[in-house]
This record gives sequence, C-alpha cells and structure tokens, in this order.
Amino acid sequence: MKTRYIIYILLALVVGALVYNKFFSAKAKKADAANTKGKGAKGKGRNGPVSVRLMIVKDTTLDNNIDITGTIDANERVSLISETAGNITGIYFTEGSHVKKGQLLVKVYDKDQVAALKQNDYQIALAKQNEYRNKVLLQKEAISQQEYDTSLTGLNTLKAQSDVLKAQISKTEVRAPFSGTIGLRNVSPGGYLSPNTSIATLVNIDPAKVTFSVPEKYLQLVSKGTKVSFTVTSSEQKFKAAVYAIEPSIDVNSRTITVRAKADNPKGLLTAGSFAKINLELDQIPKTIMVPTECVVPDLKSSVVYVYHNGKAVAKPVKTDLRTASKIQIISGLKPGDSVVVSGIMQMRPKVPLKIIKVIK
Repeated sequence: MKTRYIIYILLALVVGALVYNKFFSAKAKKADAANTKGKGAKGKGRNGPVSVRLMIVKDTTLDNNIDITGTIDANERVSLISETAGNITGIYFTEGSHVKKGQLLVKVYDKDQVAALKQNDYQIALAKQNEYRNKVLLQKEAISQQEYDTSLTGLNTLKAQSDVLKAQISKTEVRAPFSGTIGLRNVSPGGYLSPNTSIATLVNIDPAKVTFSVPEKYLQLVSKGTKVSFTVTSSEQKFKAAVYAIEPSIDVNSRTITVRAKADNPKGLLTAGSFAKINLELDQIPKTIMVPTECVVPDLKSSVVYVYHNGKAVAKPVKTDLRTASKIQIISGLKPGDSVVVSGIMQMRPKVPLKIIKVIK
C-alpha cells in the first residue's frame, strides 16, 4: 500500500517539474518575451505603410499592331492532267525539280494523228494547185465563178482539217503552264493516261501568299500596302509581306475579313500549307498613356488604378483600350505626371499609407 503512494508522489513530482520548466523557468520566460515582441512587430507591420514602386505617367508613341495566325499559300498551284487519253510514250521531268513555263513534261501516243496530218498536207498541196489553175482559168473566163469558189472552198476545208489535227496532237503533250517546282509523279512510262488522272502537282512559291483573317473592328485600318511580318515553325527567320488583296465581304460567322499578302521567297524557305504567326501593323498613335498591365485592377463597373497622393493610395477609375505583351493603353482617367502604383497591388486599398522605394520615369 505504501509502495503505491510512493509511486503516486514520484509521478506528481515529475509532472510538476515538467510544468515548471515549460512555463516558469528562465528559458520559458525568455521565449515568451520573444513571442510577445514578435506579435507586436507583426501587428505594427499590418498597420504600417506599404512599400511600393511608382511610375510617372507620360505620353508615349504606340505602334498599333495585332498578332494573328494565317496560312502560307503558293503563288500558283495546279494539278497537271492530260486533255486526251492514251498510252504515255515519254516523261520528261524529274520529281521535285524546277521546270520552266512551256516545258514538255509528258507525251501521249499520237502517231495516228501525225499520220492523218501528213495525209492532209498532201491533199492541201494538191488543192492549192487546183485552186491556182482555176484562178487562171477564171481570169480568162474559161470557167465560171462557181467552179472557182468550189475549188477555193475545198482548199480552205483541208486547211481547217489540218488545224484540227494539229490541235489534237498538241493535246497529247502536257506542258508546264508556269515556272515552278513539280512534285511527285503519279504515272509511269507506258501507262494509260486518262483526263481523270493527275500526273503531278506544279507549284510556284515565289512569291508566297500569306492568307489570314482580321477582326471586323480593324477593317478601316487595313488596306493595300499594309505591312505584315510573320514567322513559320520551319525557320527562325522573320519574313516581311505586304497586303495586296482584301475580300470584299465579311464572314458572318466569325465577323472577320480575309486578307492576303505577298512575301518574297527566293530561297524557298516558305512552304505552301505552313502555319504562320503574323504581326499586322495597323497604325501609329503619336500620344497616348501606357501602363503595366498588372497596374489595372478590374472593377464591377470599370477598371481602377492606384495613384500616390499625399502619402496615400487613391483609386482612380480608368478606361482602357489596346494591349501589348506587357502594357495596356489608358484612354481616360490618367494624365501625364500622375504617379501610378506598379507594385504591391494586392495590398492596395483607398487611403492606404504608402512608402516609396523606387520611382520609374
């Protein structure tokens, strides 16, 4: 029984020692004093001035441009086909090579037409002699005018037949309608070629066409000659182009208008069908106010910026318009010389005390 009491007493002493060390020892008092001091400092920081950076507002020049996307198109593009059917007797181009306008590319069997043309030429020669003799006889009044007209008509008919045969022979030749690069061929020598068969694709990509759409609101700012700069994923080079044609009507679904520009492509760095990132230069605004985007705080009715006045933050409603990558245009609400708060925006409230750490001019 006594042993149990002794154990209880020892446990009580241990607990008492722990409580003393926790709350009443010199070390505990020192820690408590430090915590009290820290809390006091923290409370003072909440009520003290907010350190901010200011920007002095001034008029700047703004290049009004927009970033859009578009597609690289060929200047000319055609799928080569034959006007007549027949066996292919010759292919005179190399896939992927450059061909000149009028160059013979494919030849179709034409011996039947050539033979018919040769026969017709003999008949023309005979008809010419007959027409000449009848002309002499007519002058001597040895034959009637009707007999001479018959011989002349026969000659002209044979000449017309000759023209028909020559046209048929020309249709057995497929020639390049313009200079450009020819693609992969879909036919082989000796194969049967029909008007429905695509021989290859011929593309002219110098200059290249850049097709893109512009929002309706910018329609009055785009015209022939408007400058365009763009990049493509296949090259690190920045390309230049100029608008040369504008679609006369607006797309009712997207409310955009299609615009086309031309870009020089002497090295063939641009490929038809490529995706283009376009920067379109619209106009230049000589005097306007631009502030960092993060300065503008959206509000229920408008946007607000905070300015420094007599050591405190003052909220000013503003109207905004154009945006760049890092700035936004202020069209009303600020004037040159205002000191706009550009940091600590999350802590801004009307009449909050401010401490200036840097002024940006």
